[in-house]
Amino acid sequence: MATTTITKSTAPGEIEKKWFVVDATNIPLGRLASRVASVLRGKHTPAYTPHADAGDYVVVINAEKVALTGGKLDTKSYNKHSGIPGGFKSESYRLLMDRKPEFAIEKAVKGMLPKNPLGRAMHAKLKVYAGATHPHAAQKPSALSF
Repeated sequence: MATTTITKSTAPGEIEKKWFVVDATNIPLGRLASRVASVLRGKHTPAYTPHADAGDYVVVINAEKVALTGGKLDTKSYNKHSGIPGGFKSESYRLLMDRKPEFAIEKAVKGMLPKNPLGRAMHAKLKVYAGATHPHAAQKPSALSF
């Protein structure tokens, strides 16, 4: 006689959110983004449920010191279009990192999250700061290892 196992699906209210802090100094952008996206989704916990927001909060500090390997600072570009004719704008990552280093990390992580309301809720739990200070010390974040 075969025994049956029941898979427990975690309800959104049962999940306890934790806070993690990541120092982005000299970590390649892609490795940082994939690890942070995994924690935001909750894949690091045994209570991971694909249809529920089981992830934790992540605070990234020192975004201005993140590494882009190879020649990506000059060859990789951030492109956008306003929707009107002639509205295409392109900017190299070297200029983007000088102007808004937080945006490069946010864009990389957002691209690795689901493209639906659940992914937008996960992205809202990401806090990125260019310097070493952040206003989330009251949450007592623990360090996230790489």
